Amino acid sequence: MKKIIDAVETVVDQALDGMVVAYPEYLVRVAQTSVLARANPKEAGKVGIVSGGGSGHEPAHGGYVGFGMLDAAVAGEVFTSPTPDQVYAGIKAADHGAGVLLVVKNYTGDVMNFDIARELADADGIRTEVVLVNDDVAVQDSLYTTGRRGIAGTVFVHKIAGAAAEEGLDLASVKAVGDAVVANVASMGFALTSCTVPANGKPTFELGDQEMEMGIGIHGEPGIERVPMMGAKDVTARLFHRLVDELSLTSGEPIAAMVNSMGATPQLELAIMTAHLGQLARDGGLVLERVLMGEFMTSLEMAGASLTLLRLDEERARRLKARADTPALRIVGH
Repeated sequence: MKKIIDAVETVVDQALDGMVVAYPEYLVRVAQTSVLARANPKEAGKVGIVSGGGSGHEPAHGGYVGFGMLDAAVAGEVFTSPTPDQVYAGIKAADHGAGVLLVVKNYTGDVMNFDIARELADADGIRTEVVLVNDDVAVQDSLYTTGRRGIAGTVFVHKIAGAAAEEGLDLASVKAVGDAVVANVASMGFALTSCTVPANGKPTFELGDQEMEMGIGIHGEPGIERVPMMGAKDVTARLFHRLVDELSLTSGEPIAAMVNSMGATPQLELAIMTAHLGQLARDGGLVLERVLMGEFMTSLEMAGASLTLLRLDEERARRLKARADTPALRIVGH
């Protein structure tokens, strides 16, 4: 295992400190916790938004703490859910008197621990709601979930629900905005190599030089199908058509897309996929209004990518374009 770390036991703690050193204008660390919160909190009376999960998916989730997205992010150990007390610390940091929305990826540990944290918040009089993200179309159930997994589509929930919270919508309305994103987003990914979890010290699975794994999750778990290596055009088309079918998209509809590196795939290759995505959208008569391309929801150093499609309506399109200013995503509002 070759990694730039000091000790397996301190990976997450040191990484959180490093985020604050790199982005002091955005982030503060809540003392004695694994919570990153906004250095400049939003105004009192607006809904707070908290997300999080196991580490190893950077820039998710600490990278999305800032104006227009998250108020706090809670980090667990690598690929391990944060504990309820840590999540509750995130809720307290994000509470500005109007309640807190929790954006939770659908993994059993996350769902359970965020639910327990809600009970702690309720006992202290902090109102909470949950948006459960399950955008991965590759599997119906997995080793880690009942139902579909939550993967890169979560970032669209952060962005659009975050914009709604900045507008001053109440907690129920911000939740409704987030739920509507979940109902209209779908993702699927593939891997060219595995990743190595620091605590394990070896790849979670092996792939031959001429093989790729389709339908992977974000925790180093294998995909649903091992197939011969294919080029950018073919793999993009395979993902695109699967997502179009899932969302029942029809000609003339506006969409947004995310071409997401799993951690080791460079911008050059993502851009080739994105070029094919543009052609596929034109061929299908879809209006591709916005594309996010880069690292948004990774799986350590795994090579590969995921594609996410989001059906837009007028409100989702407007909030997707609204100003956001975070370490990992900055959008100049229109």
